[in-house]
Amino acid sequence: MVDALGNLVRFVLLPGQRHDSIGVPPLIEDIAFGALLGERAFDADWLRADLDARGAAAVIPPKGNRKAAISFDRDMYRWRHLIENTFAKLKEFRAVATRYDKTDASYDATVHLAAAVIASR
Repeated sequence: MVDALGNLVRFVLLPGQRHDSIGVPPLIEDIAFGALLGERAFDADWLRADLDARGAAAVIPPKGNRKAAISFDRDMYRWRHLIENTFAKLKEFRAVATRYDKTDASYDATVHLAAAVIASR
């Protein structure tokens, strides 16, 4: 999860064989925000309901298999490139991109260290 400026706020390491949407609840827990920008894969009714209950806007394009079209703010969605830029900056660090760390805890520390270096630039 990144903030509006593209700085890493939270990071959750997930198993490779699971869908990324299971990592959303721990990321948004105890954080106040006005909108959540996500890609089409995060278009789930439970996530939209949770965001609506929080009073946050879901800026997520609907999946193609939805029967009823759901509108989203296309202008705000254009800012999602900041999220992709953050991942690109993190992957500039070879240890993050190739994941040489043997344990989850040390990889988590490597990602947070790389994010701190990026934020200090």
